[in-house]
Amino acid sequence: MSGARGDGPEAGEAGVRPAPEAPGVAASVDLPGLLAQLARGFALLLPVYALGYLGLSFSWVLLALGLLAWCRRHRGLKAGRLCRALALLEDEERAVRLGVRACDLPAWVHFPDTERAEWLNKTVKHMWPFICQFIEKLFRETIEPAVRGANTHLSTFNFTKVDMGQQPLRINGVKVYTENVDKRQIILDLQISFVGNCEIDLEIKRYFCRAGVKSIQIHGTMRVILEPLIGDMPLVGALSIFFLRKPLLEINWTGLTNLLDIPGLNGLSDTIISDIISNYLVLPNRITVPLVSEVQIAQLRFPVPKGVLRIHFIEAQDLQGKDTYLKGLVKGKSDPYGIIRVGNQIFQSKVIKENLSPKWNEVYEALVYEHPGQELEIELFDEDPDKDDFLGSLMIDLIEVEKERLLDEWFALDEVPKGKLHLRLEWLTLMPNASNLDKVLTDIRADKDQANDGLSSALLILYLDSARNLPSGKKINSNPNPLVQMSVGHKAQESKIRYKTNEPVWEENFTFFIHNPKRQDLEIEVRDEQHQCSLGNLRVPLSQLLASEDMTLNQRFHLSNSGPNSTIKMKIALRVLHLEKQERLPDHQHSAQVKRPSVSKEGRKISVKSQPSASPGPGGSSSTAQSTPAPGGSDKPGVEERAQPPEASPQGPRDLGRSCSSLLASPSHALAKEPTPSIASDISLPIATQELRQRLRQLENGTTLGQSPLGQIQLTIRHSSQRNKLIVVVHACRNLIAFSEDGSDPYVRMYLLPDKRRSGRRKTHVSKKTLNPVFDQSFDFSVSLPEVQRRTLDVAVKNSGGFLSKDKGLLGKVLVTLASEELTKGWTQWYDLTEDGTRPQVVT
Repeated sequence: MSGARGDGPEAGEAGVRPAPEAPGVAASVDLPGLLAQLARGFALLLPVYALGYLGLSFSWVLLALGLLAWCRRHRGLKAGRLCRALALLEDEERAVRLGVRACDLPAWVHFPDTERAEWLNKTVKHMWPFICQFIEKLFRETIEPAVRGANTHLSTFNFTKVDMGQQPLRINGVKVYTENVDKRQIILDLQISFVGNCEIDLEIKRYFCRAGVKSIQIHGTMRVILEPLIGDMPLVGALSIFFLRKPLLEINWTGLTNLLDIPGLNGLSDTIISDIISNYLVLPNRITVPLVSEVQIAQLRFPVPKGVLRIHFIEAQDLQGKDTYLKGLVKGKSDPYGIIRVGNQIFQSKVIKENLSPKWNEVYEALVYEHPGQELEIELFDEDPDKDDFLGSLMIDLIEVEKERLLDEWFALDEVPKGKLHLRLEWLTLMPNASNLDKVLTDIRADKDQANDGLSSALLILYLDSARNLPSGKKINSNPNPLVQMSVGHKAQESKIRYKTNEPVWEENFTFFIHNPKRQDLEIEVRDEQHQCSLGNLRVPLSQLLASEDMTLNQRFHLSNSGPNSTIKMKIALRVLHLEKQERLPDHQHSAQVKRPSVSKEGRKISVKSQPSASPGPGGSSSTAQSTPAPGGSDKPGVEERAQPPEASPQGPRDLGRSCSSLLASPSHALAKEPTPSIASDISLPIATQELRQRLRQLENGTTLGQSPLGQIQLTIRHSSQRNKLIVVVHACRNLIAFSEDGSDPYVRMYLLPDKRRSGRRKTHVSKKTLNPVFDQSFDFSVSLPEVQRRTLDVAVKNSGGFLSKDKGLLGKVLVTLASEELTKGWTQWYDLTEDGTRPQVVT
């Protein structure tokens, strides 16, 4: 015992070190947990003790354990089924692929990204009678007065019956976007289908004309945007509705022949009317319904584009040869051209004759308003006299292009056995400051040249609101029919006409591609459409926007040459187009997804030339305007923007020359399958100009050329006010360069810019084997004096060459500005020919 006590101090010393922590350990014990563990142990041991105490068999313990295991397994299976059901609701495709091997799924199984919404169809069916009441009210109170005021011949127009039928609109699917969207908005795509046995009868008593509609079919994808989301009821500030692409619209008319015999409508047709209506529903046109009064409706109706897509349409290789000879015995080549679509904007390239590896080298710029759900679509065709053959298609997701910023790739064509296309795609961001402007101007070579056209460095967004206190025009005490004409350089657009008012409200949006904002001006003119006179004008230098806050002006502007208190309210914003170059690894692979088109080749209708006429294009005629510039939208104003082809249906390019958004437009433009002028191919980087410069260097060969190395051309230019025409007389050329040993075969080609359509081209006859040809031919352009003073005469001397000759090309060019007060008197002068015509020198 004493030994044990003697060892105690040593042991105590050894054990003293952890002793201070002992009280803390004891204090940290979870007493309730300890009691619960003792209770569970007691519950498990009690049955065993009871079995022994009662003298029962051990089999009862095994039975109880088996029952407990079965209960736990049943509960786990139930929880697993519930989890799988919830996973199926959240992501059907992922849940199915996890449960079934990919090789076990049949080929016809696919997972659509749309959901059925039968509850929504039942709701629409219940509301349909009230929707029909609203539509009838819309026809009688809005559309009928607008049609009456549009034309004096339609002053007795009225709807005698408006019945939308008993069959309601059907929603076949709903898609909600959850990625790449703003947190303050909800984007839905509704696949709608309406096949209605409606009856809409109209009458024009002045001409004893009756017509109507028996049925309407409309199929398409309608986008609904709920924005902005707010913290108060009704939680959504406004509702915006539009179509991303032109819907399929079929109208069954009655008495249409009688209707189209009325003056003012005799240039239309049923297909043109259908295209006008359907394109009126397509972006950037939209219907906005405000739900809260504080919402900025102007921003919702006409938002700033998400970006600009610059498309370098470079070349193709290994295309199919579609031309045949001797009834198919001899296989030929193809005459390829391309149709490029971005939303409702359509571009058509030039045709390359007899080539299976064509090189276009053209550039187009397109506005992108809604890139979720929008794609870049390209189709290649072989031009033929009767029916153009399909050569392949391509579809690229714009979301992927925005991520990559820059794509320069060869893409394999779909729906054909061979062929590939070389594209360079640039996603240009809209910058609200001018910090990168100088760099952008240098990149597009706009810092040195004096041209107003070419690749764009900025985008001008104009919201035309209203005007006040406009003068009466020619007649005193009579209200004018005002419209607004806007132009930047060669690009011009027009607003809609507001009838019988000196305080018009337009609420329209327009966009202009700007080459160099430091030198260009925005010109505004308010005109009276009825008396064809000016009600006031305004000039805004774009350099003023560069110095403004956020490069935006939102104010009332006083009009010059107008009434003392005449003003026009506009919001003008300038945005610099900047290409953000991303740092990439050398082995970086882009992620752009090339999708297979949804329309098969068998479903295409290729006849473009078969259409007899076209309605005015999106830039509007004398009464409408386009808010999205044409693909050559960057270099085409006025007439060219009116002639811009709208969005074609998936059936092919047969709708190229049709209207884009004009209901009241004059049907004076003839349809032709004409290419969209490229931004870079005709002015900035023209192949013909490069060839001409190369030929000049060869001619120089160490010697000094004269003052006019390409020769001169003599023109007489004047405007006839009585005939309302510009008259140009091409007299002669002298000292032209020789294309061959025998000289040249020159002829003169003219355009009145910005119109570069085939119908706007004028050509002289060809003079054979001469460097001093005499033409003495007169040409005229139907254009008013105020309009022609905003135009430029493009005169090019070209070499014709013989049949199958390669000696074809440009001999020289001159651009004549027509903004001269002497235009009505006219003048005759010699002009120096240059490579691009940008700096013509007048020879006295």
